[in-house]
Parts: sequence; structure tokens; C-alpha cells
Amino acid sequence: MAVSVPLFITYADDSVSSADAVIVLSGSKKRLPVALALMRRDVAPTLVVSYGLEPNHPRSRRVCTTLQAFAVLCPKPDPFSTRGEARMIARLAAERGWRSVVVVTSRFHLVRARLLIERCYDGRVAMVGAPAAAWRLPVVVTLEWGKLARAGIIRSC
Repeated sequence: MAVSVPLFITYADDSVSSADAVIVLSGSKKRLPVALALMRRDVAPTLVVSYGLEPNHPRSRRVCTTLQAFAVLCPKPDPFSTRGEARMIARLAAERGWRSVVVVTSRFHLVRARLLIERCYDGRVAMVGAPAAAWRLPVVVTLEWGKLARAGIIRSC
């Protein structure tokens, strides 16, 4: 599956300069450091950590429960899925008047996450990938193909 490489492994980040919020999707613990690096660059005034109070992610919990130099929101998406996170982003953007967001997720997840988020949110979306362990790629890419097919079939937000 040669097409897997550009879709899930080498898919390039969007250029990022400024946004209303940086949003880190739940999942890999490698995503939060990428989002925090963007916040240190003053890309946005607000950080959203999807399901940041999840007990198995102590660093996310710490970011969500201690005072930061920027605003932090730690909502739990409903449903707890990428589609639920896309709906959460659209809801938060509508409530807060956001016109642009930067979304951080694992590189293999960028294509599907963008597809789902852009179905729900009309603003500008920039996607930034976090690394994934090379040994996990065969499994996560295989799973991502199935999830991408499902996202193509179920076209609602």
C-alpha cells in the first residue's frame, strides 16, 4: 500500500502563524508537547486539551489543573471519538467566536481528523502532526484505513 506513506506517515504539517486556539486531540501522550511548543510560540491565547482530565495522562491533568500563562480548556468530547472532538471544536468555536484553530494530533491521524473537523467547523483549520513510534505504524495505519473508509461513508458532522 504505497499510498499509505504520503497519507499517514509523511503527510506535511500546515504552516502555522496564529490562531484563536490550539487544540490537542486525545490519544497519544506525544501530542501535548507539540501543542505546548506552539503555545510557547504564542500561536494562540487558548489551549484546548481534549479529555485533558483523563486519569492515565498525568501531564495533561497537570496542564488542566494548574495556572498557565494562557487559557486552558479541558472538555470531554461526546461521543468520545474523533467525530465527537470535531463537534466539540465546532461548539467551542461558535461559543467563543473562534475563526481559526490549530489542531495537533498524531501524524497518521491528520488526514481523517481534518476531514471530520472540516465537516463540522467552518473556520480555518491548520493541522500539526505529532510523532508516532515507528514500531506502531503498521498497526495504526491499518486501523486508520478502516476508520478513514468509515468517515467516507458516514458523511455527517
